[in-house]
This record gives sequence, C-alpha cells and structure tokens, in this order.
Amino acid sequence: MRIVVLMKPVPDTAAGGERLTAEMRLDRAAVPAVVNANDEYALEAAIKLTEAGDGEITVLAMAPSNAPETMRKALAMGAHRGVLVTDSSLEGSDTLSTARVLAAALETLEYDLVFAGADTSDGGAGVVGPGVAALLGLPLLSYAAKIEPDETAGQVRVRRISPTGFDVLEAPMPALVVCTQALGEPRYPSLKGIMAARSKEIVTRSLADLDLGGQAVGGAASGTKVLESTPPPPRAATRVVREPADVAADQVVAFLAERRII
Repeated sequence: MRIVVLMKPVPDTAAGGERLTAEMRLDRAAVPAVVNANDEYALEAAIKLTEAGDGEITVLAMAPSNAPETMRKALAMGAHRGVLVTDSSLEGSDTLSTARVLAAALETLEYDLVFAGADTSDGGAGVVGPGVAALLGLPLLSYAAKIEPDETAGQVRVRRISPTGFDVLEAPMPALVVCTQALGEPRYPSLKGIMAARSKEIVTRSLADLDLGGQAVGGAASGTKVLESTPPPPRAATRVVREPADVAADQVVAFLAERRII
C-alpha cells in the first residue's frame, strides 16, 4: 500500500508575530512553521493503515525551502520519505495554483491512495485536496471517518460523515481521501522516530523538474488576490454573576433583554 499524504507547513499561531507583506501576503519568514494540524490526522490515518504491513508513506509539500525542518516531524511520526516542491515563483500561490503544483508532483510518484487534511489553519479554504483530485481525475472521498482499502480488489471503502449521520462510499484506487479528526488523534513522535527521521530522504523538486512554468502557477497565475486584512474585534469583558440563583436568574434575564436577545 503506497500512500501520499499532502502536508502543509503553516505559521505557528502560538508563537505570534504574524504579519503581511506590502503585497498582502503572509510573511512566512517572520513566524516559525509547524505541520498543519489537520494534515497530522491524515498522516495518522496513513500510519495506521501501513504499520502492520509493507506500506510506504510519502509526505508531499509545496512550501519554502526551509520546510524540511518542519517535514521532519512527519517523518518522525512514521512517514517513510518526503517530497518538497519549492520555487521562488510559487510565492503568493492561491488554492488552485497550489492544487496544480501538487497534482503535477503526484504525476511523478506511484501511489494507491492520496490523503489530505480537511483544511489548513492559515487559509481554511479546504479545497486543495478536492482540486488535486479534479485535476488528476481521481475519485474523491471526503469527510472520511473510517478508511478501508482492499488491495486485492483495488477498491477503497470510506465511511463519510454527512449531515444526517454517515454514508458508506466505495471507489477504485487510486483515489483521494479527505480525512477528518474522527480517524484518531495523531501520535507524538517517539525518540526512536525522531532519531530515524534525521536519515530519511526528503527530495526537493522545482517547477522546472515538474515541467511547470512560473506563468502557469504561483502568484502570477493566481486568480484570487487578498485586498485587505483586518484583525478580529476584541472580545468584550466577561461579566460574572455571583448571586443566589433567583437573583442571578433575574440579572441574566435583564442582561439579555437589554441587548434585545430575548
């Protein structure tokens, strides 16, 4: 079983200091990067499927040239190797441009399944995985809560979260699966895994390696532009009521009535 996990290094929001450039692009050099949290769920699902057999997990990322430092965590968790697509022309890529690059990189790899996280903490669009599937003509199985591949039959069955409960879907492999947190909490890298990750391979690819030009992808080809960014409004002070229940109830009702909530 060969699984490729799409992974994105994202700014560590806990570190603070995020800022935008004059072109309204996130200054990624100003903030340390971490593995996107939802991508860790996809990686955990891949590890569970391969750890009992002869499977191979490849982590694929499109990111700045310093991304290997972040990708090592994925290798320490259990991925076998990494592929990084990096090129200065990729700065400012939107979701479609990103999907085009990842799709081109996947065409150079052998795989049975591609796993993607539901979305990323820095963009939140949740469309790169489906975009890759569309570009490559792969079956798309989204919101997966359970994944059951059958290599003999060349099929994969997914239990998908739906508004009314669950759906069960089947598709031929290769296919792309969008993973959810229902698949299980990501493991912490062990000391043994961290040591082993140092010697695992991370292959770097440029746009030229993928036969892509800077006018076809990257900021120059992005159809969307960020025009403005504003911080969220500050939270109002919390009001704590420390009174007997009957008095507190009257105060809560009055508070809601003042704001015309009731």
